[in-house]
Amino acid sequence: MSKPISDYAIVGDTHSCALIARDGSIDWLCWPRHDSPALFLKLLDDDKGGSCAIRCEGLTDTRRRYRPETNILETTFVTRTGRAVLTDAMPVNPPSPEPDEGPDGEGESRLVRLLTCEEGLVEGRFTVRPTFDYARRACVPVAAACSVLFEAGDWRLRVNAATCPEIEGETATVAFRLEAGQTAYLVLTHGEDTEGAAIEDLAGAERRIATTEAYWRRWSGRCTYRGPYRDAVLRSALCLKLLTYSPSGGIVAAATAGLPEAVPGNRNFDYRFTWMRDAAFTVTAFVMLGYVREASEFLRFLRERDPTFGRETRLMYGVCDDIPPEEALTHLAGWSGTGPVLIGNAAETQDQHDIYGELMHALCVFLEAVDYDPPERVNDRLPTVLHNLTERALRHRNDADNGIWELRTGPRQQFHTKAMIWVALTNAARIARRIEGISGETIASWEQAAAEVRAEYLDKGWSEEHGAFTGAYGSHHLDAAVLRAALFGAVDPADPRLRSTLAAIERDLGAGDLIYRYRMEDGFEGEEGAFTACAFWRIGCLALDGRTAEAKAAFERMVARGNDVGLFAEEIDPATGEQRGNTPQGFSHMALINAALRLDAAIDRFGLCGGAGTEDRAEDRSGLGAEPVPRAAE
Repeated sequence: MSKPISDYAIVGDTHSCALIARDGSIDWLCWPRHDSPALFLKLLDDDKGGSCAIRCEGLTDTRRRYRPETNILETTFVTRTGRAVLTDAMPVNPPSPEPDEGPDGEGESRLVRLLTCEEGLVEGRFTVRPTFDYARRACVPVAAACSVLFEAGDWRLRVNAATCPEIEGETATVAFRLEAGQTAYLVLTHGEDTEGAAIEDLAGAERRIATTEAYWRRWSGRCTYRGPYRDAVLRSALCLKLLTYSPSGGIVAAATAGLPEAVPGNRNFDYRFTWMRDAAFTVTAFVMLGYVREASEFLRFLRERDPTFGRETRLMYGVCDDIPPEEALTHLAGWSGTGPVLIGNAAETQDQHDIYGELMHALCVFLEAVDYDPPERVNDRLPTVLHNLTERALRHRNDADNGIWELRTGPRQQFHTKAMIWVALTNAARIARRIEGISGETIASWEQAAAEVRAEYLDKGWSEEHGAFTGAYGSHHLDAAVLRAALFGAVDPADPRLRSTLAAIERDLGAGDLIYRYRMEDGFEGEEGAFTACAFWRIGCLALDGRTAEAKAAFERMVARGNDVGLFAEEIDPATGEQRGNTPQGFSHMALINAALRLDAAIDRFGLCGGAGTEDRAEDRSGLGAEPVPRAAE
């Protein structure tokens, strides 16, 4: 039986990451990159998938936490005879001085585990069994002095430990017997250690932990948010940082592949790639929290991966290489037997024209954060980028597409897509007024087109029958993505039609505080869970409409739905409260950050109000929705 998805915490080094279960087992690890084939994947197959597990004799209780303001995980094991703390971290070595561009920390493709007995006596063992290339390659362990090298062709994993590992078949076991004050270590390293870089003693392991803790504390110290939800916001920011790939500046949508959105069902996709939409939204979240460098790094990624400067920007990219074709790993059972496990992603071939608005909005937020004085490497092609992205938005303004939810039932005239085209044109005009190289006539033409697009979707997207804006022109189905239009200012938050739409979504797509994306045929099998980000979008709309007391209560209940260390997967099953889908999901944590900042701004503006505001507040609400988020959060 698979462990609950909510059992997992994440550690990483901004190159790759590992998922660690509540019992201390590393059940997912891809090296050397986020999108590399997994070598631990018990997460997706209890029998075939390898892990690095820990077993303490006489275990009676387990609890865990992150060290404050870090991505270092501490798991406490209480046994009948004592208590021990397991510290897990992937070392990060910050360069000195920090470069203007490029990684702010060098990873080692290494995971350090320190087990310290704090009281009494603790006995047990670590077991290490890698299953390389998604459990498709057999490996041969070779023993050396206090270490084991696992090999499968070009794949290698070295295990160093305080005591010599014992080998049985394809598994290495490291026993420990610790009294109070004693510490054992286990170090996993991808490939072969370079000369002088191996960790072969406790002091070396402790130095790596100390350096890594200092890195994360410095990074957290740059967070400018000081509101009442700082712990949840900072944990979300730390999670988003782990989902970056610092060598290229790319940002993956989630740490995992193949976790199901529906049980049973076939919605088991690979999210270890860079979606333009998700990454642009992450850029906005980073800027709002003062992490302008991370935003600039994503612009570096775009500059290097898209030499056309917006003329041929794709929907999604690999963090370094092209995205492999979608493939089913039929030899794996899947989480709780829910297959097929998919790697690669066929959505890369879809048309999703909302991405022009996502990118333009992120660029606008970034430029305003730096007061239109960006680095020359960003600034020198701004007019070209604006022309290319707006030209694409204009060219596709009348086209149907697969939309934000990547439906596989064919293109539609999506309300959300049209609204994001308005966002693209409006933000392009906003930027163009502040820079040189774009004529007033061109800016006016963009604004005129934006007004026409807005008038069209407000007209054709409205359903008198449902009393709501629907997901597509002429559709009978509601879509929670319509709420995003208000958050971007594409629909006035004080518009009675938006209030009516929110009420309809709460009624037909809601399950308490949770919101389903839609309720319609989408080309997939199974009943998916409620989409975590949608619940935070609803909170944002409540806040924008002056319903701040309601928004505050809902936000606090949603934060409490995270797992014990504050992490969210893609979806939540309303019936059980269990998390579903890939985890941790960047989109969920971006939405949490945005909702927290919008809520703080709305309370500052309106106070704590129980209902929709009066008409003299309508103008303020409209401005809050239309402005880029950082300005709204002032």
